[in-house]
Amino acid sequence: MNIKNDPAINSFLQRMPEKVQKTFTDEQLMHLKVAIGARQWGKHKVDFRFVLSFFSYRYYIVFLSGRNRRDLSVGEQRVSIYFQALFVALVALFSSCIFLLVIYMFKSALGIDIFDDYSSGVWSWFKELFK
Repeated sequence: MNIKNDPAINSFLQRMPEKVQKTFTDEQLMHLKVAIGARQWGKHKVDFRFVLSFFSYRYYIVFLSGRNRRDLSVGEQRVSIYFQALFVALVALFSSCIFLLVIYMFKSALGIDIFDDYSSGVWSWFKELFK
C-alpha cells in the first residue's frame, strides 16, 4: 500500500504546496503518520465532551463511541471474544426466558394445568392487568 493513499497522510499533504509534498520519502511519511495518528480523532457517532470544575481544578470528560478501526492486540482480541460470548449467552438466556414465558401464558390461556392445584400467579396477574 502506498503511504500517500492513506487518508490521514493525504489530508496532511493536501495542506502544503505540491513541491514540498514531493520532498517527503515514504519512511518520513510513515513516521509522520505515527506522530500525528495519536492526535486524530476522526468522526464518531457519539462525541460528547465537557469540562467539570471542582474547586480550583478543571477536568475534561470525553465520551466517544463508534466503529473501532484500530488493530487489536492479542490481549484485546481475547477480551473482545469473551465479551462477545458473554453477550451472546445473555441474549440467549433472555430470549429463552421470554420464550418460556410466552409458552406458559399460552398454556394458561388454553386452561392446561401441568401440576394440579399449583399456579405461579403469572396468569392471574396478567388477567388482572386487562380487567
